Amino acid sequence: MASVAFHNYNQFKADGKVKLFEGSHGYPDGGQQRDFVFVDDVAKVNLFFLDHPKSGIFNLGSGRAQSFNDVAVAAVNGCRRAKSEAPLTLAQLREQGLLEYIAFPEALKGKYQAFTQADLTRLRAAGYDAPMATVEEGVAQYIEWLQHNV
Repeated sequence: MASVAFHNYNQFKADGKVKLFEGSHGYPDGGQQRDFVFVDDVAKVNLFFLDHPKSGIFNLGSGRAQSFNDVAVAAVNGCRRAKSEAPLTLAQLREQGLLEYIAFPEALKGKYQAFTQADLTRLRAAGYDAPMATVEEGVAQYIEWLQHNV
C-alpha cells in the first residue's frame, strides 16, 4: 500500500485538494491518529541492528501518534514550498477548500483502527536512541523527494 503522504501528494497535484475521512470513533474530521514512521528512520534502525545484532521482536514507529490532518497539512505545505508559496494552517486549508472531508466508508466501520502508537521501549532498551522524525519533518523531506523524482 502507498503511504498516506503519497496519496495526499497525488490528490493535491491532481485535484488541488486533499480528501480525508470525516470524524469517526470519537475523533474529529481528519483527527484519527496513527504512528506514522519516516522511511529514513526505518532504514536507520535496520542499519543499527546490522552493526549491533540483537535477537527479538521490536516495534518500529515514531513513538507518537499524529493525525491525518497533520499529514495533509505537511503534504500540501510541501507542495506549496516547491512553488515558493507560504505555508498554511489547517484552518486556512479548510477555509480555502484545499482540504475536504468525505464520509467515513461503511465498509470500514467496525474494522478501522482510529489510533495506533508504537511502544518503543524494547527498541530503546536494545540501544537505539536516535530521535524519530515527526510527521512534519518526514513528510517535508518526502514531498521534496517526490517533486524531484516522480
